[in-house]
Amino acid sequence: MSPAEEERSLPLPERWPRASKFALSACAAAVAELVTFPLDLTKTRLQIQGEAAVRRDGAAAGQADPYRGMLRTAAGIAQEEGVWKLWQGATPAVYRHIVYTGVRMVTYEHLRDSVLGRAQGESFPLWKAVVGGMSAGAIGQFFASPTDLVKVQMQMEGKRKLEGKPLRFRGVHHAFLKILSEGGIRGLWAGWVPNVQRAALVNMGDLTTYDSVKHFLLLNTPLVDNSVTHSISSACSGLVAAVLGTPADVVKTRIMNQPRDKQGRGLLYKSSMDCLIQTVQGEGFMSLYKGFIPTWMRMAPWSLVFWLTYEQIRRMCGVSSF
Repeated sequence: MSPAEEERSLPLPERWPRASKFALSACAAAVAELVTFPLDLTKTRLQIQGEAAVRRDGAAAGQADPYRGMLRTAAGIAQEEGVWKLWQGATPAVYRHIVYTGVRMVTYEHLRDSVLGRAQGESFPLWKAVVGGMSAGAIGQFFASPTDLVKVQMQMEGKRKLEGKPLRFRGVHHAFLKILSEGGIRGLWAGWVPNVQRAALVNMGDLTTYDSVKHFLLLNTPLVDNSVTHSISSACSGLVAAVLGTPADVVKTRIMNQPRDKQGRGLLYKSSMDCLIQTVQGEGFMSLYKGFIPTWMRMAPWSLVFWLTYEQIRRMCGVSSF
């Protein structure tokens, strides 16, 4: 058998390992995103509520919503806008995770195994895991930032309708085209800096924690590489990711949702640092953790669903465990 024929006879995961891992992680992420999306919508609405910059600007005078909490906000969306509105913006969210999760997972494994040099069956220094996780998250989020922008803006459409404001978009593709026509290519990356910052922090919590906890358990406890180990590791990763990522997530959401002038410049915030300062000065430090409970309650099941699905899909397809 010639080398070319031998290569064609290999399973797909062995012929195209990175493409296969990209596809598998994207599938697992799509499942996790659809299951937990209502919590993401609730989190976004809570993060927008009570913006000091909006009150000062007068754009929403007399329309400030009371801070209703996670459950009341979710119930209010279902009652006032309809149950299916809890999944408003789910399509660009799935698009985003296909790009974001696919890129970050492939990048992290490449950095971990080829650049940072983790040997099989040996402990991996925490600082290397942190570098790999933050780098992979930042790279993945940069490529996925346009889909995240559309997701955030579409999540606010139901609220605009209740306030008597005209809807901005007819659908996902119209949203992309409108943002592109109004702000150009740069407009699609509005808010990418806090977006990338958040992703770096979240992945320091998610990828780094999951990888470190999983291999610590395998090397130092009787646990084996199964669903129990995956569940414990994902629970830890969801909590750490929520704690580290929520402040940057609040800033990212507000910058992405703010009104813009004809040149695509934000009318409320000049930069992510300006948004951070205004938020803390106008609403207090804890305002950076608005939406923390739904963020955590979403990240915990998201991590659980994603990692269990991803590990099982890899195993079924003949790819080694993460």
